[in-house]
Amino acid sequence: MSELFCLTWRAFLTTAGAIGRNHPSAAAGAEAGKHPETGAMARTVLVTGASGFIGSHLAEHLERRGHSVRAMTRKPDSYTGAGEPVFGDVDDPQSLATAMAGCDAAYYLVHSLESDDFEQKDAEAALNFGEAAQQAGLERIIYLGGLGEDDGELSPHLRSRRQVEQLLPLAGVPVTVLRAAVVVGHGGISWEITRQLVDHLPAMVTPHWVNTRTQPIALPDVIRYLAGVLEPEEARGRVFEIGGPEVLRYKDMLARAARIMGKRLPSLTVPLLTPGLSSRWLALVTDVDTATGRNLVDSMINEVVVHDHSIEQIVPGPSIGYDEAVRLALADRERALGEQPPQQTSQTSKTQTGQTVRPDGQEPGRL
Repeated sequence: MSELFCLTWRAFLTTAGAIGRNHPSAAAGAEAGKHPETGAMARTVLVTGASGFIGSHLAEHLERRGHSVRAMTRKPDSYTGAGEPVFGDVDDPQSLATAMAGCDAAYYLVHSLESDDFEQKDAEAALNFGEAAQQAGLERIIYLGGLGEDDGELSPHLRSRRQVEQLLPLAGVPVTVLRAAVVVGHGGISWEITRQLVDHLPAMVTPHWVNTRTQPIALPDVIRYLAGVLEPEEARGRVFEIGGPEVLRYKDMLARAARIMGKRLPSLTVPLLTPGLSSRWLALVTDVDTATGRNLVDSMINEVVVHDHSIEQIVPGPSIGYDEAVRLALADRERALGEQPPQQTSQTSKTQTGQTVRPDGQEPGRL
């Protein structure tokens, strides 16, 4: 039986098992008190990938708003971030049941981009997580996905993000999806590619994808939107698109980042630079491994622009422009490097198994 057939059959059984169940309403946890300053309803929230780029900032933000945060990580003994560390692995359903026990909602911030078979792994993980959430009685799951038109031309990376959107709710728990493009913030892979290209190269021979339009978003805005859809009933089970105020080409992002960093970055576009060559080129001049680089490069041919602005009705407020987002990311990097021992200030290192480890303790495969 093929892996695809197994996944499809499992999804069918999961959906059938969810029919007729009385799922807890959005009023679950309504008896909990509100935070005295923010007015937010205190909830117990599971944050997956809590040691990762997005998860670490989100856990801290949610805790400040008065929520009880369960920080799910595969290495709870070494976790030093916000929230209560709990062991959890999306490939281990029993660990998910333990991590989710007593939670009202969960943030799903997991991907396997560094793996060659990431689509299969992400699909299985989404099914595991959705089933565990239903068994734990969660009121909602919030998932950070990717922008892009559903026109059949999505890259494998973005196609996998869409598939996860479809698989997570099959067990019956409503899923709120936020779709984003490049997140500009210290520690984010896409931003680090931009920063390191500017920092390492006096000039660039660029592939054609640098002319693709994208709508970058500042890390603080991503966290604001993620936190903002936790409580409203009207956000439950919906898909939102989020982005910054500007639509830019990747070459514009590089040029403006270079100007802010006090550098010049002349570039020459070479249309015949293939995705395979591009990914090896990225691996040569940045700290991104070839597999991750190839998956990201494949996605850069897709235009990722916000068309639906309904998120502004749920989470109103101005968003941060690209130049300011770059300045914030650079300032955060300087601050982080200043807090690390000298031997840990390189951008990445390798374990004995060859697995990439970031100096801030982030786990690979976590947003």
